[in-house]
Amino acid sequence: MTYLSKALIIAAALGLAACTNGDRFGGEAGAGYGAGAGANGGIVPGSANDPASPAYFSQTVGDRVFFAVDQSTLSPEARATLDAQAQWLMANNDYLAVIEGHADEQGTREYNIALGARRANATMEYLISKGIAANRLRFVSYGKERPVEICSEEACYAKNRRAVTVISMGLGS
Repeated sequence: MTYLSKALIIAAALGLAACTNGDRFGGEAGAGYGAGAGANGGIVPGSANDPASPAYFSQTVGDRVFFAVDQSTLSPEARATLDAQAQWLMANNDYLAVIEGHADEQGTREYNIALGARRANATMEYLISKGIAANRLRFVSYGKERPVEICSEEACYAKNRRAVTVISMGLGS
């Protein structure tokens, strides 16, 4: 028997063995890995479906707000996102946040660092006004140094004019 035929037989046997028990993960066959499993209703700690996780904060609450050209004023949409961030931070006291200020590629490096700082500070001040302790927040400006999109079109520029709230565990945790 050749090496290739042995490999094919082993692969076929493993393939058949994997298909023998459709209910091997608990729950209904075909329901997906982990579906309906566990005492916590399928919530995997630390995942995007865990309301106390940074992944949930980023993907469900929203970790960024956007700004108009040369502005650091929060729009109504930005305030709505920050209201949700403040609620999450109030419910999850063990987390700290760093707010990153960003700008598009237009303008000088110095101007964009200052603009990113104003955007991050406006975001931080809004969160503080909603009851988040100032010692849980800090900000940094990256100006135009960390773009999400790179092109010379308004659609790209708009995605880069932002403040991003990055969550991390506090020192006491």
